[in-house]
Formats: sequence, structure tokens, C-alpha cells
Amino acid sequence: MSELLTNLSHWRPFTAIVVGDFMLDELVFGDADRMSPDAPAPVLLVKRRERAPGGAANVCLDLAALGGRIIAVGAVGDDEAGAYLRKALASEGINVDGLLTTTHRPTTIKRNLIGMAQHRHPQKMLRMDEESREPLSPDLAERISQVIASALAGADALCIEDYGKGVCTDDVCKKAIKSAKAVKTPVFVDPAMGVPASRYVGCDAITPNRTEAEALVGAPIDTNPTSTAARDAAALLLKRFDANAVAITLDKHGAALAQRTAGGAVLTSHATTRAREVYDVTGAGDMVLAALTAARANGFAWLDTLRFANAAAGLEVELFGVQPIPFERVHRALLHEEHARGSKLRTLEEALVEVAALRREGKRIVFTNGCFDILHAGHIALLRAARAFGDALIVGVNDDDSVRRLKGAGRPVHALADRVEILSELESVATVVPFSQDTPIPLIEAIRPDVLAKGADYSKKEVVGADLVECWGGCVELVPVLDGRSTSRAVERLAASASASQRKDA
Repeated sequence: MSELLTNLSHWRPFTAIVVGDFMLDELVFGDADRMSPDAPAPVLLVKRRERAPGGAANVCLDLAALGGRIIAVGAVGDDEAGAYLRKALASEGINVDGLLTTTHRPTTIKRNLIGMAQHRHPQKMLRMDEESREPLSPDLAERISQVIASALAGADALCIEDYGKGVCTDDVCKKAIKSAKAVKTPVFVDPAMGVPASRYVGCDAITPNRTEAEALVGAPIDTNPTSTAARDAAALLLKRFDANAVAITLDKHGAALAQRTAGGAVLTSHATTRAREVYDVTGAGDMVLAALTAARANGFAWLDTLRFANAAAGLEVELFGVQPIPFERVHRALLHEEHARGSKLRTLEEALVEVAALRREGKRIVFTNGCFDILHAGHIALLRAARAFGDALIVGVNDDDSVRRLKGAGRPVHALADRVEILSELESVATVVPFSQDTPIPLIEAIRPDVLAKGADYSKKEVVGADLVECWGGCVELVPVLDGRSTSRAVERLAASASASQRKDA
């Protein structure tokens, strides 16, 4: 197992402070099938509205989904949007005592108008912003600085999510970084576009996107894989910010990383990312900051941290709108990336990661087991039918020694690695988990499937684990078998054919 997967398997909770611009995202959905008769503009026939915490509030939710205990620090208006944000964050267990209310500025609202024409997928038509970009008053800025300093004692990390809306003033950021360094708490920054770079000097890590990085270095960045431009830019910014790491996110081209070693040397590298079907890039930067913070709080090396952040952001852009990505789903995605050539082989520990991710999404888990020695039509029928009982089929497979104990000398015909390889190619199978015991009881107890599927050549009373599954509310499904199809019969026919051939030759 790679160091990345090992660290993921030992993931632990952490505490993070998030300071920045807390916003409310509003999505107004409707049909946009016609143009206005009095202007060259599409008409949106409103069907529904959705609201979600955005900006620094979204970072809080992302971190919480990754297992963090979060302290929100910022300012919202004395208005309905501000009250909604406080309530929405508190309902997710986020500490909002440091989210101060002010009568001098409104809560930032980003209202997106989203239309769908001719029943195609929705498209963003227009965004309307309600906000103030004026810097916080000195009194309010000082109160926020005091809240940050007080919260640092129990924190593993401090995040600064700067959208340039006036909360992350030079004074607030500089004091926050100074206070954090005094207690050796790392500071992770998602910078705003067009603000003085000096406000972030001394941070532990900063994550500009390509556009922000180009503005900071004053030159375009070539993302061609053969070019060193992105890594050179990251190294330049590392020195400018006096940081320990700079990660420039490059969308589908991954990210360029510059990091400072313990001896002070600067190393640069590039982390690739898997190609994604992009629906909406909103929230990707928030997800990168949250994932990077969470991974470092868990002791990941910088390159593995970036791989984790890339995976999390990749999952984010596949969704429409801003949605937190839970740790289990990121872990599952990285498991798939780590296993070569699409193999579905998993240890029980890895399978439980996938089960947790599926359950977070409300999926129904099906389990079946067997030797699957010489795969035949009866196996295919069983697996296809089992998959139809739920959303994901986990197959427990006897290892070679247990097959030998159950079936006798000369079995299995095919070694475990070959059997797993064949099962991995089947569309109906999600995950393959070998086991060494004579029964799959330990797997069933750990996975706790919703459905236990077995061939109808067994009665329900004979199905191993049936009582367990039913005791936690699951069910047992018996699948009709195909007459005359079995591995044992296939082996017998092969043996008889070989014997007849030998007699003929004699």
C-alpha cells in the first residue's frame, strides 16, 4: 500500500479556524425557452430557488465534511441572509461564535440565475451580487483579530479564505499570521485577486489559481507538460510569500508545487489530475483550500497533500453548484486511482472505505460470495441478478487455501489473482474482497450489507450469514440457478475428456 493510502486509512479529526468572507449563494432555477419580446434577452421562468453557504462559509462545510471541527471567524450583516448563514453553519456543528454581526455592511449574496432550454442540462445565465467591498472598520477588524488569537490555542490549522470583500484586510491577515506563528499553527491561504501580496507574507502555504498566479508574477504561465513555467512561478511565489509551500492550481493540468525542505532548499514538482466531466467549477478553490488544510493536519507530505486536494476538487467540479465532498468519497476516488488497470481488488479495510462512501450517498449495498473458479454462465446470471437488488455489488472470493479446503486437491483451477482479474472485468461487480476463512462471516459482519444474495440451490436457512443480515434489517435474496452449470461439473467433464483422450491414445 502506498504512503498516501496508508495515511488515508489512519485519517483523524482535526480542528481548523476559518477566517474570511462569508457569503450566501442563491440559485434561481427556471426554464429559458424564449426571448423577451421587448429586448434581446432570454426570459427565465422561475421554477425553484436554492440557498447554500458560500465563500468562507463553504470552506467551513468542506472542512467539516472532511472530518474537521471548525471555528468560523468573520462578519455578516444584521440581515436575514446573515441569520441564515449562522443557522446553516451551526446546524452542521460549526462554531459560529466568532462570526460577528455588524450593521455597517450587508451579508454578501451571490444570486445565480440558471436556465434550462429544451430539457437540456441547466446553464448559468447571469450572476447578481449584493455586497460591500469596503474594509472592515478598525474596531470590528480588531475584534476579529482577538477572536482568532483566542481560538488558536486549540487549533491544528488556520485558513484564510480571501474573496476581497473587505473582511481580510491587511491588518487582519498580518495579525492572524503573526499570532499563528507564535503558537506554531500553520496558516493556509486562498488569495484574493488584485490585493496586496504583502498581506499573506509568512503563511505556511498559499493556493493561487492560474489566473491569480499570473497576476502575482506578472507573466502568463504555460501549462504545457514539457514547460517548467508553472513550477518556476510557484518557486518565485514561495520566496515572495516566505512560505513553506505554494500550490498553483491549473484546472485539468493538475497543480504545480514548490516546497521548502527542512534544510531550506526549494523543491518543485507537478501533480497531475484525472480528467473530469466538468459541470461547474464553482467552489473548486474552496475545496482545494479545505482539502489541503485537512491533509496537512493529518501529516501528509506536500505532494500527497496536493494529490488529495486535486481529487477532492475534481469531484467538486463534477457536481452542479457548491456541495461539500465527504472524506469517504475522496478516499474512495483515490483508491480507484491507486489500483492499476481498473482492478476491483480491495482489502476488507479498503472495501469498508467504499461502503462508507456509498452509504453517505444513500446507496444500497449487495453482497455475495463464492469460489468463482472457472467462471461460467451460472456465475454471470448470479452476479447480474445480485447487482439488480441494489446499487453496488461486493463479491467475497475464497482465497486459494480456503478453496482447496472446501473443494479438495487440484482446486482451484485458477489462482486467486486470475479469478479477481476476471471478476474485475464484469460490469455488475463493484468490489472484490478475498477472504481466507471457510465462510464469509467476518466480511458480512464488517460490511453489513443491505442484501445478501445467493443461488437458489440453497434455502434461506442454509445461506451463511442470513441471520446476521436479517437481524440488522437487511434481506436475503435467492437467485434462480441455471441448470447444468457449475464449476465442479466443468472440472469433471474436463477430467473425463482428458481420460478418454488418454485411452484413445493408448
